[in-house]
Amino acid sequence: MSFHPIDCLEVPLDKVQITDAFWLEYQRLVKEVVVPYQWLALNDQVAEAEPSHAIENFRIAAGQSDGEFYGMVFQDSDVAKWLEAVAYLLVKNPDATLEETADQVIERVAAVQQPDGYLNTYFTVKAPELRWSNLAECHELYCAGHLIEAGVAYAQATGKNRLLEVVCKLADHIAQVFGPENGQIQGYPGHPEIELALMRLYEATGERRYLDLTRYFVEQRGTQPHFYDLEYEKRGRTSHWNIHGPAWMVKDKAYSQAHLPVALQKTAIGHAVRFVYLYAGVAHLARLSQDQEKRDVCQRLWENMTQRQMYITGSIGSQSSGEAFSCDYDLPNDTAYTETCASIGLMMFANRMLQLEADSRYGDVMERALYNTVLAGMALDGKHFFYVNPLEVHPKSIQFNHIYDHVKPVRQRWFGCACCPPNIARLLASLGSYIYTRRDDGVDINLYIGSDVEIEVEGETLRLKQSGGYPWQDTVKIELEIAKPLKTTLALRLPDWCASPQLLVNGEPLELHGYVHRGYVRLTRYWQNGDVLQLTLPMPVTRVKGNPLLRHLAGKVAIQRGPLVYCLEQADNGSELHNLQLPADAPFKLIAGSGLFKGKTLLQTQGTRVNSTQALQQPLYSFNSPPAQMQPQTLTFVPYFSWANRGEGEMRVWVDEG
Repeated sequence: MSFHPIDCLEVPLDKVQITDAFWLEYQRLVKEVVVPYQWLALNDQVAEAEPSHAIENFRIAAGQSDGEFYGMVFQDSDVAKWLEAVAYLLVKNPDATLEETADQVIERVAAVQQPDGYLNTYFTVKAPELRWSNLAECHELYCAGHLIEAGVAYAQATGKNRLLEVVCKLADHIAQVFGPENGQIQGYPGHPEIELALMRLYEATGERRYLDLTRYFVEQRGTQPHFYDLEYEKRGRTSHWNIHGPAWMVKDKAYSQAHLPVALQKTAIGHAVRFVYLYAGVAHLARLSQDQEKRDVCQRLWENMTQRQMYITGSIGSQSSGEAFSCDYDLPNDTAYTETCASIGLMMFANRMLQLEADSRYGDVMERALYNTVLAGMALDGKHFFYVNPLEVHPKSIQFNHIYDHVKPVRQRWFGCACCPPNIARLLASLGSYIYTRRDDGVDINLYIGSDVEIEVEGETLRLKQSGGYPWQDTVKIELEIAKPLKTTLALRLPDWCASPQLLVNGEPLELHGYVHRGYVRLTRYWQNGDVLQLTLPMPVTRVKGNPLLRHLAGKVAIQRGPLVYCLEQADNGSELHNLQLPADAPFKLIAGSGLFKGKTLLQTQGTRVNSTQALQQPLYSFNSPPAQMQPQTLTFVPYFSWANRGEGEMRVWVDEG
């Protein structure tokens, strides 16, 4: 069974120029601080950071240095993600020195490639006889996927095909090794990533075998007899990881979404990053192969994930055990794992769902993840990172209670397992590719980020200039530049948080009723040079409450303005944030931030605090005691993404409502 979606083409990154001051600062930070810092970290030149050894592993594997492999089995992927981030930076910011460094890394990567196309430093250096023998645990296809993504990005950015040739040779090797024929390995990766990478490679090269290989990996997953079990027996029941007992990755098949065939899966389950990487690839495959069944699977799992297992901050994966989803409506705040990489993967999944079909629910989640968890993952200095993104932190408890071992009250330097820092870098550097979707009937505007874009429509060049002060200001202006009148469709997403959007077309109000389809206002007409659209998205301070089945949120309220979720921090409100209450009718006022918060909008209101001045003299429990004494207190809320930039302290998103 097939379907025929509106054709979709990704807007090339070189056709999008971000002009928004908010995002230009982040992209400047990535170029001037993050990428150079990470280069030093990859070369073990950051004294206070855990060693990476990633570049040295490539030297050793290429025979250019002596030594032993060091690091995680997936250490190669950090180099690949760094190269991908560099590629995106070079698209709009030519830098001969940075490009030369990247070219040298690419030559080192190429020197590691084996004659048959195989490329992986761990197995080349440490265990060449064991390659492709432990797919459930050892990340060979995961590392290959990240390198393929880097190869595609670098070719598109620079026109240089050296790395693309390397990864095509690697992908061809994988296509020979894996498949349904006798003599081929009839398996699939424990950590999905190769699927979305192969789809990108297919679009870049037009080679059908890469799409077919993606389909094989997707459709083979979870079939019986189970590949993980067969592989485990074949290698003598040995395991690479024993963190949770021998062969736990093999036994817990839901951890890697291999418990059932993809077509039968109904809930978001297992390792959250693996889940969104897998289904980003499945969505891409569904679109390009016009596969209705895979489209339905993606929609079903998207619905479960976002409506029952996603935090208000656009984060997923609530439990630290397995960095995984839990069950429906189980979203604890203080023990939340919610890995930064998971929200980045969520954006990738959302973007591919938008390409599959124009529906604002995908753009809404993409925006929520971006402005909250993804941005929170990196400090404002560009050198410290959150792997984990809780919605409530009590530093005193973290010191002693091991249930919080994964929670950090401040961002960390480079980790030995450094998947998040380079992932943030490549996401922010490629942000332009998330703003617009090009369709055969026009252009969708998914994110309101100040930018200029050039799009070919009916052989003509359409230029859109988007401006405004989003996410702080509520008005977005879109100006058109075209050589002659052009009939096409412009579609603007109406965010789920906005109750009363208003649109002016050349200064005239447009009644939106009748133009809105699946959350986008779609305008088809002959557009003229100089036409202007002005979209107003009123941003009152909004109180958000959880579903009654979310037991952790009973009696609590969160604060949101526009796409931004806000939180309380000890730096503004004192300690014991659990003793603060927000009256149901308390009005808010907007405060212009200063210092660290310059250019940002803070929120203030009058709340109350439970008087605890004599608490140490009181018994642990009181019987039939009078109501707690309350005292007034000004409550200051800051954007969640900016928390923990002022040292260690308490934080919470959900506040008791008085």
